Amino acid sequence: MNKGILSGICAYLLWGLFPIYWKILHHVPAIQIIGHRIVWSFIFLILIVVSANQWKNFRSAVMSKKVFGIYMVASALLTINWFVYVWGVNAGRIVETSLGYFINPLFSVLLGIVFLKEKLRLMQWIPVILAAAGVIYLTVDYGRVPWIALSLAFTFGLYGLVKKTAPLDSLFGLTFETAIAFPFALTYLIFVTTQGTGSFPQGNAANDLLLVATGIITSVPLLLFAYAVRNIPLSTVGILQYIAPSIQFLIGVVVYREDFGKSDMIGFGLVWTALLIFSIESAGNRSRIKAECKT
Repeated sequence: MNKGILSGICAYLLWGLFPIYWKILHHVPAIQIIGHRIVWSFIFLILIVVSANQWKNFRSAVMSKKVFGIYMVASALLTINWFVYVWGVNAGRIVETSLGYFINPLFSVLLGIVFLKEKLRLMQWIPVILAAAGVIYLTVDYGRVPWIALSLAFTFGLYGLVKKTAPLDSLFGLTFETAIAFPFALTYLIFVTTQGTGSFPQGNAANDLLLVATGIITSVPLLLFAYAVRNIPLSTVGILQYIAPSIQFLIGVVVYREDFGKSDMIGFGLVWTALLIFSIESAGNRSRIKAECKT
């Protein structure tokens, strides 16, 4: 199997299994989990940069107000996304978090229209409208806006938009994003520890190890994803991206027995139908373009 495809599959499989990991740490407040993700991710990534003899290159690459501004926004979006996701999982809303990542590709399309002046073909508007109808239906049925799903789609979509114009490569970019948030996260963790409400260290080796390992389980799939993006077509990445929310959805319904009734099936069904139409239309358009290029 192509190494790029294998890397992409591994990245999305790991992301799909994330709910199980966060559920194990359900006794730790979500904001503390995010603090540990940031601190240990930065330490893990900076060790990779140093061990690869890239410290000087990294330091020179980030010494720019423009670069700092771009990655400050990216860091804020990623931190919010992580917090909402972990909170949603541990609040028993894994199914709704999966909805956010099902919606994300179509939300990214809308961002492309608004910010990058991209144009949609007629058949691309249909899935966008169907997905919106699914969200509206779920909003009416729940009696509330599915804010977890929309927040995840919104923050990750905007994060992708920012990264599209970001100047650093994947390793330097992710390292700098965590570096920006690192002092805030570390200060917070030190504060809760001195107040006696911190979850690390607790004298529980398993708990402490799980919190330290958040840096590795956060960084590894992101690095695998970056390798995949560089080595396989984006169309293939687009297909692979549905692996993670599909696994998350199944974990929520099958493993943790979250409610998923007829109304949920209708709302999710509209979103799934939208994604199917969008994928088929996109694949067909690429085939037409290739055929035209050959003639």
